[in-house]
Amino acid sequence: MEEKPFPPTNASIFELSLCPTAATLFFLPTTYTLLFLTALPGNALSLWVFLRRIPTASPTHIYLTHLSISNLLLSLTAPFLVAYYARGSAWTRNAVQCQIVLHGITPVLHINIYISLMILTCVALSRFAALIQNTHASRPSTCTMLLPNAFFSRLTRVSFAHSTCIVVWIVSVGAIVPVTVYYSVKEAMGSNSEETQEGGCMEMCYSPAVEIGGSFSATLTVPVITLFFIFYLMVLMSYMTVLRHIKRSRRNNSITNSHSLLSRVLRNIVVIQIVLSVCLLPYHIFKPIFISLAHDEELTHSLSPQICTHCHPLSHLIELKNCLFLLTALRGSTDPVMYFVLDRTFRTQTLKLFRCNKKNDGKRHMFWSITGSNIQKVEHLGETHVATATMDLSH
Repeated sequence: MEEKPFPPTNASIFELSLCPTAATLFFLPTTYTLLFLTALPGNALSLWVFLRRIPTASPTHIYLTHLSISNLLLSLTAPFLVAYYARGSAWTRNAVQCQIVLHGITPVLHINIYISLMILTCVALSRFAALIQNTHASRPSTCTMLLPNAFFSRLTRVSFAHSTCIVVWIVSVGAIVPVTVYYSVKEAMGSNSEETQEGGCMEMCYSPAVEIGGSFSATLTVPVITLFFIFYLMVLMSYMTVLRHIKRSRRNNSITNSHSLLSRVLRNIVVIQIVLSVCLLPYHIFKPIFISLAHDEELTHSLSPQICTHCHPLSHLIELKNCLFLLTALRGSTDPVMYFVLDRTFRTQTLKLFRCNKKNDGKRHMFWSITGSNIQKVEHLGETHVATATMDLSH
């Protein structure tokens, strides 16, 4: 669509239409289609492996099971997002399709983001606790002196993982649903009803009111973004502490662990941190900038007779926001790959499911059974051998 210049006269910032380009009309629908085709089978397979193929689950498996459930729900929203970006500029806000996106899809998307963030933080703390408890570097970690031993032992319990995941779901749903309900009913739909009563322009579903929201939801976004950075820094600090602890252990001559195992642990740390940084961080950096720009534009342009044929000045920034949000959703497709890379038990059971390890299957089954048994002993009994503990971290 050819973008018309912004009108010289003052106009309500929410009375201008968005001018979607190929990024909205083609790139986003195509990518969300690929997300659906990969995330749905990938997370369904992951959930099957965690629930049916791993008889004795560790805390990490509990966390990843709930993450797979959240990603599975995310994948089911993809077809609606495909339709929204492809046809949202032609739907009215009173259309059934628009109502589904506003009232149903929006809360699921945001719930998935913050459930994923909190669960990955729990995985980080769980792996950190397992290593700190069961290894000894050249000198003790500062965390072991500041925090009680009961704190570390609880983080490695399966019962604690179950309780934590339940709390994560309750907090995420309880905090996000009221905000999204207010946004969809009072901010997005409220402006539409007022315009209709005044005989103004009929707003489309893909519009500034829907994409920007109002002052209330924007205000509540600030503490949510702050919490994101708190959790992100917690993950970063925990993995940096683990990295330093492993380096200390490597310098200890009494440790006989192989360098390849330590290298694998370091690789796992890097992979998880990259997933968080690439998928979640850009959106949360850009969102407060976008809110500030939207607020400035709303203050700049005062109410006047409606002009429905001109483009909103933030049209391109809205498309950039949606593309960055797409990165957060793409984590639903990459997480099963992350499970496969990081967790040996998951990888082994997945390969068995696809009959990819027929050769020496008996020997491998015996080896991984012994390995899996040792991993569970570390998490439940707290063995002190560094090799076993670092192998547990790699899982």
